[in-house]
Amino acid sequence: MNPFSPVTDAELTRARSDPAFRQRMLEQSLETLLEGIKKLRRTAPTSTADVKQLREGVELAVRLAEILQNADRRTRTF
Repeated sequence: MNPFSPVTDAELTRARSDPAFRQRMLEQSLETLLEGIKKLRRTAPTSTADVKQLREGVELAVRLAEILQNADRRTRTF
């Protein structure tokens, strides 16, 4: 997997008008986040900062998954 690269203004503009592109961006972000979580878990978090980062990553992954599910439901309805 490629290292994380920040989203550009052009990508954000396109995501606002192209639901399929937005869906792919969200999916890629979730995959990248899950890989990072796996990597952090394998190293056995030792500090409270590591544990906090792991917890925040999991919370963000859940939010991204919810966004993806809601977007999928909306596209099926139309």
